[in-house]
Amino acid sequence: MSDKTMTLVIIRHGESEWNKLNLFTGWTDVDLTETGQQEAHAGGKALKEAGYDFDLCYTSYLKRAIHTLNCVLDELDRNWLPVTKTWRLNERHYGALQGLNKADAAAEHGEDQVKIWRRSFDVQPPALEPGDERDPHTLEMFRDVPAEDLPYTECLKDTIARAWPYFESEIKPQMEAGKRVLIAAHGNSLRALVMQFEKLTPEEILEVNIPTGVPCSYTFDEDWNVIDKHYIGDPETIAAKIDAVANQGKAK
Repeated sequence: MSDKTMTLVIIRHGESEWNKLNLFTGWTDVDLTETGQQEAHAGGKALKEAGYDFDLCYTSYLKRAIHTLNCVLDELDRNWLPVTKTWRLNERHYGALQGLNKADAAAEHGEDQVKIWRRSFDVQPPALEPGDERDPHTLEMFRDVPAEDLPYTECLKDTIARAWPYFESEIKPQMEAGKRVLIAAHGNSLRALVMQFEKLTPEEILEVNIPTGVPCSYTFDEDWNVIDKHYIGDPETIAAKIDAVANQGKAK
C-alpha cells in the first residue's frame, strides 16, 4: 500500500445579494454582496496563511461562485491558474421558487414544506413553465448546453446526477495525477460531492450545512477514503456561519 494522498479544497461562494434578501436563488445569476466579497477574501487569506497552493480550479457558470474564486486567487496571488467553468457545478435549480423569499414561503406553505423543498433528497420544488424568463433554455449562459440536460427544477438527487459524474470524469483523474484542486461552487453542488466523499445517506446529507466563504480541505488516500477533513479559518466564526445556514428556511 503506498502512502500517496490527494488534497482537495472546496469553498462555497460568499454571501450573495439574494442570500442577503433570503430569496431562493438557484440558477439566478446574482452577484456577491460586499460582505460576500469580504468572506471570499478572508477565505483566500486563510488558505494563504495555512500554506495552500493549487494547480487547477473549477467553478460554476454563476458569477457569485466565479467572483468568490477570483477573490481567493487574488489573495493567493494565483490569478494565472487555469480555471474550468461548468454548469454541472451550478447551484441546484429551485424551479418556480427562484426569487421567492424563504421566510414568506415558510409562512405560506409551512416551515416543514419549505424544509422538504430545501433539504429533501428527492422531492423537486414546483417546476418552471417552459419559456418562463427564468427558464435556462432561454438564457444565453446555457446556449452551448444540450437542451435535454437543462432542468426546469431539481432536487438534490438531480444535482448529484450532474455534479458527481463530472467530478469523476474530469476532476478525479487530475487529482490522481497529482494536481492540487480548488473548487468554488454552491451549497448544493458541494453537498452533492460531500455526500459521495463521506459516503453519507440521503438523511445524513440533509443535515450538512456548508458555511459561505470558508475553505474546507479534504485529504484522501489512494482509494478515495477521507483521511482528513477540516475547515480553514477561525473556529468560532465558522461555527456561527454553519448555524446561520441551518436557520435560513424558518418563518420570521
